[in-house]
Amino acid sequence: VINPRSFIIRREEFQKTLLKKGCSIGANATVICGNTIGEYALIGAGTVINKDVKDFALMVGVPAKQIGWVSVAGNKLEFNNQNIAIDVFDNTQYKLDNDEVTLIES
Repeated sequence: VINPRSFIIRREEFQKTLLKKGCSIGANATVICGNTIGEYALIGAGTVINKDVKDFALMVGVPAKQIGWVSVAGNKLEFNNQNIAIDVFDNTQYKLDNDEVTLIES
């Protein structure tokens, strides 16, 4: 409920908040109702999420701002000039295309 009041019954206004597979949310972060946290996204401590978060996004601040991308293992990804990143933890590869990151199946 966007404007909750304990004495007003608004069950029909409940909004769904979705946390997708592998996402991590830091201590004291706030997720405003009705938003989705994408797969393997990483939310920094104290961050306020007020809009949907993309898969693999690294979000910090109040309000949240995307400052990069992370791997499944949670490591920050650095993309080369072909928009490919390799995670040093497990050598998984990621592709950045149209501001979306996808895991390249090997």
